[in-house]
Amino acid sequence: MGKRLTLIIGGARSGKSDYARRLAAERGDRVLYVATAEPGDDEMAARIAAHRAERPAHWRTLEAAIHVGTAIRSEAGAAEVILIDCLTLLASNVIVPLPEPVTVVAAESALNAEVDELLAAYSESEAEWIVISNEVGLGLVPPYPLGRAYRDALGRANQRLAGVADEVLFMVAGLPMRVKSS
Repeated sequence: MGKRLTLIIGGARSGKSDYARRLAAERGDRVLYVATAEPGDDEMAARIAAHRAERPAHWRTLEAAIHVGTAIRSEAGAAEVILIDCLTLLASNVIVPLPEPVTVVAAESALNAEVDELLAAYSESEAEWIVISNEVGLGLVPPYPLGRAYRDALGRANQRLAGVADEVLFMVAGLPMRVKSS
C-alpha cells in the first residue's frame, strides 16, 4: 500500500487494538509491532500476555517504553507495516516519572520529545505506520493536577499526529468511524 500514517483513536475498550491488528495484517506481511506497555503489576502483565497471544507469530515485536522513535529506527529493517500500541502508554511512561508537581508545560515537553522522535523516524521510513492512542478529552476533567497535565499533553499529541496523518479513524464500540482520509 505504500508509505502512509494511520492514527486509530478511541476510548478504552473501543476496539482500537483489535482493529489495528486486522488492518496491519491486511496491509503487509512483515509487521513490526511496537509495544509501549510495561508490566507494572499483575493485571498489566496479564494484559500484555493477552496482546502477545493475539498477534500473529511471524510478526516481530519491539518492546520500547520510551525513546520509541529511536528504537524503531534501529529495529524497523524491512518492515512493511509498523504498528505502535500505544501512544497512551508512552505518554504515561514519560509523564508519570516527572518530578511533582507535574505541570502541563513539563508534561507536554516530555511527550512532544517522544512525538518528535516518532515523526522523525516516520519521515525516514518507507513503511506504513499505524499508531493507536486513546481519546482522553471526552470524559470528566481529572480531579488532580497530574491527571489534567496528562490529559492535556496527550490530547495535544493526538492533535499533532492527526494533523500529519493520512488517515484518522475513531473507534466506537468496535466500529471504525473515518475522521480523516487523503
